[in-house]
Amino acid sequence: MIRVSIYDDNDSLRQTLVMLLDTTDDLLPIGAYPNALEVTQTIVVDQPDVVLMDIDMPGRSGIEAVRLIQTLPAPPPILMLTVHEEPEAVFEAVSAGAMGYLLKKTPGSRLTEALRDVAAGGAVMTPTIAAKLLGTFQPPKRPAPASSFDLTEKEQEVLRRLVEGDSYKLIAAHCHISMGTVRTHIVNIYQKLHVNSKSEAVAKALKTGHY
Repeated sequence: MIRVSIYDDNDSLRQTLVMLLDTTDDLLPIGAYPNALEVTQTIVVDQPDVVLMDIDMPGRSGIEAVRLIQTLPAPPPILMLTVHEEPEAVFEAVSAGAMGYLLKKTPGSRLTEALRDVAAGGAVMTPTIAAKLLGTFQPPKRPAPASSFDLTEKEQEVLRRLVEGDSYKLIAAHCHISMGTVRTHIVNIYQKLHVNSKSEAVAKALKTGHY
């Protein structure tokens, strides 16, 4: 039998979870608590094989409880069951030591399967939650050149040459325009980027991707 301890402040849900586990042949609810204020003591007494933990509870959050459980000599694996699906909450729970993260809308059959997986040493997440967690590790995308500064095609070309370090003379040669036209484009670029110098224009272009 897989011994399960439950921590959730929702009385109705807590009772439903106990009844759900009672209908299985291999999952045994050994403790159901409305808060995690004495979580380390109850874990030591109950000796669960897996813990089912809510996040929002009075007095002590489920994530704080997960951290405390990790201080025990032989902490049991923990499966979070919560309404929170924000990447920050998932990351914080996993970082604290949780081995699984499911939402409360998860079907009962999937939940019992997840408890078995976590008890066996596996890690469990729904595809949606996993995607959100992975998204927090993705590098920020370089801003795509946009038209928010209303640069013309020729002004973008001149700005690109500025970023590459070309002199006004080289810009004129590359763009096939006169020096006077180069200066006119640069004045327009400064106005549209709201800058006052070449260095500021280059810095803003690099920062925003507008080149």
